[in-house]
Amino acid sequence: MKKIDTIIFDLGGVLIDWNPEYVFLDVFNGNREKMQWFFDNICTSDWNENQDAGYPIAKATEERVLLFPEYEKEIRMFYGRWVEMLGDAISDTVNILKYFIDSSNYKVVALTNWSAETFPIALKRFEFLQWFEGILVSGEENTRKPFDEIYNLTLERFNIKAENAIFIDDNLRNIEAANNLGINGIQFKSPKQLIQDLKAFNIEI
Repeated sequence: MKKIDTIIFDLGGVLIDWNPEYVFLDVFNGNREKMQWFFDNICTSDWNENQDAGYPIAKATEERVLLFPEYEKEIRMFYGRWVEMLGDAISDTVNILKYFIDSSNYKVVALTNWSAETFPIALKRFEFLQWFEGILVSGEENTRKPFDEIYNLTLERFNIKAENAIFIDDNLRNIEAANNLGINGIQFKSPKQLIQDLKAFNIEI
């Protein structure tokens, strides 16, 4: 059994609830089909992830408005009302985080795809973000998951051995990329499932 001494947490979707539906379901009068079309074609996940990798929000917004002028109001809402997309802490996962923080056996860090421009809002809102030994924010590094560069940067910055670390992320794509570099991965589906998956590493919570 590998000696696990480091836990790497993703933030959004694992410890923090973030969902653009909180704004856009109302914008589209409850019509999920129209809302999904907007996410698939206008303010897409690829577009959003570009800002997570350090692209300026203001520039990205103006470029998108030029491409889709008929959706100007909705496009400007994406970051204009971003705070409303930020939900609560996922409290049961925060409790799991606290277990690792309180234990002296683990280094605990975070690796998140997050715009450097909006991350300070989360830092002010969620006290538990101060618990980490360090947080690597994609937007501050001008790269993002699932690119090798950001995982290697995390290992190097926090002096982590890949085989001794567990990376917890809700996105399977990001887990697979970590696995390819020798990092043990757990795809987050729920706090209850995470507790079960950690048992495979002899970690009982």
